[in-house]
Amino acid sequence: MSSSPASARDGFSSGFGVLAATLGSAVGLGNIWMFPYQTGNNGGAGFLLIYLLATLLVGLPLMIAEISLGRSARTDPVGVYRKLAPGTLWWIIGALGLVSVLLIMSFYSAVVGWVFAYVGKSVSGGILTQDRSLLEQTFGGLVSNPAAALGWQWLVLLLVGIIITFGVSRGIEAVTKRLMPLLFGLLVLVALAALMLPGAMEGVRFLFLPDFSRIDGQVLLKALGLAFFKLSLGVGSMTIYGSYFRQQQNIPRTALTVMLADLTVSMLAGLAIFPAVFALGFNPASGPALLFQTIPAVFASMPLGHLLMIVFFVLTAFAAIGAMLSLVEVPVAILHERLRIERARATWLTVLALVGLGSLSALSSSTLSHVQLGGMNLFDLFDFLSSKLLMPITGLLTCLFVLLRWKQAGFVAANSNEGALHNTGLLRAVFTILTKVTPLLILTVMLYGLLG
Repeated sequence: MSSSPASARDGFSSGFGVLAATLGSAVGLGNIWMFPYQTGNNGGAGFLLIYLLATLLVGLPLMIAEISLGRSARTDPVGVYRKLAPGTLWWIIGALGLVSVLLIMSFYSAVVGWVFAYVGKSVSGGILTQDRSLLEQTFGGLVSNPAAALGWQWLVLLLVGIIITFGVSRGIEAVTKRLMPLLFGLLVLVALAALMLPGAMEGVRFLFLPDFSRIDGQVLLKALGLAFFKLSLGVGSMTIYGSYFRQQQNIPRTALTVMLADLTVSMLAGLAIFPAVFALGFNPASGPALLFQTIPAVFASMPLGHLLMIVFFVLTAFAAIGAMLSLVEVPVAILHERLRIERARATWLTVLALVGLGSLSALSSSTLSHVQLGGMNLFDLFDFLSSKLLMPITGLLTCLFVLLRWKQAGFVAANSNEGALHNTGLLRAVFTILTKVTPLLILTVMLYGLLG
């Protein structure tokens, strides 16, 4: 077993590679799968408005903090706090992020497996239809088939493991910087096609005209959880990616670019799905199945729809892989840099652990459907524990760490590249939001959502 000293650590090789990989972490199924179904389940535009505020006042400041903490320490998410606050218990922040990653990967890998299954179904052409009952039956048959659910999930984890073993620059960066531009372009095409469907404007109104009567404590909590989930916050992903950032990278500008791109992809996904939902008579509150029921129907109405549907699901699969890479990198880095386990071995130990834990979520609609805790199956339980509890708690503790240990001087120095960037005034404002507004919002929303 061996470990590399900090000076020999792999890292991102270019500014575009940094942006693509970080964007790949933030932009994935959270945008194309979770954002539409959460928006549909929680009333549309009102939920969207709360989500936008959470992204601006919580997500962006926390992203800047996590990336800069990682770059300052140049080590794994647990080691960051051991290095910056030695002899204290602040390392628990990294440990909580690790637990969140394992829970997220349990259900997220199952969903990515569904996407890969739909690549095969799109090639066969069997789902190129606007027959709502057929699309619903197809998805239901997939998730209720134990062998199919497990097989596709394990295939996804195998692929992620192979990419991770190539390292940061030749694995993670090489994959994400080629696929993200293609995904943007295809989403624009799908959104335009959906908007041309008869009755599509009803979906646009649902997405952009808020009904504030639908907003309650649970909606606030879910919007906050979605902001954390979609931007890969509170799990250590941005911290470990920050440790691979180049020293001259402008962190605030990169974070802002990622946030805006993330919002753009979410809006495009919403415009691709909700006009089709209302035009074709689907239920906007269909939950996790929404993407898989509506997108084939959109392509069925388009010229060259069969070919474009194949391309869409292929690119969606690899966008999902981009987000998975940042999540799996957290336990791999901890095993490699904390426990001195060789990187390839650490990768496959992580994959094996995720195969076991992920099977619980993959089987939650079939073999383990009878297992209910707190009225939730295992898939929903892992989502609740990670997105609604652990990730916001980790974010809250990160704010406190910056306030109490790093302080304004450390935060400004790290994000101004030791004074090389002339952004001190902006950074002081971000510090104020991060240490005063962000933690108050996180705590208030969590208590309101859990106790209200």
